[in-house]
Amino acid sequence: QVQLVESGGGLVQPGGSLRLSCATSGSIFGLRAMGWYLQAPGKQRELVARITMDDSTNYANSVKGRFTFSRDNAKNTVYLQMNSLKPEDTAVYYCNVDTITTTWAQRIYWGQGTQVTVSS
Repeated sequence: QVQLVESGGGLVQPGGSLRLSCATSGSIFGLRAMGWYLQAPGKQRELVARITMDDSTNYANSVKGRFTFSRDNAKNTVYLQMNSLKPEDTAVYYCNVDTITTTWAQRIYWGQGTQVTVSS
């Protein structure tokens, strides 16, 4: 069973920074991509950034130039560095792993989420 544990959320003033971490554990047969998503109150979950196994990274337009997705393979951990935070970045942030099983089925895992609040 694959588990994802996010950390690093909190309260920050506008213009501030936070770094989210997502530690993964468990056995993955085929890793397709990893991603960060956010869900604001009353809204659907949406993509923040996604990295594929060839290190191609895509960012939502709203975070380009402010957020950076990175990973440490040795620690099985991915990070989301968030700079120049804005009140509209306030949301619960989720880590996601997109995998292929031994029967070639797609399986996606989610973390429990970490709250980010940007407010003065």
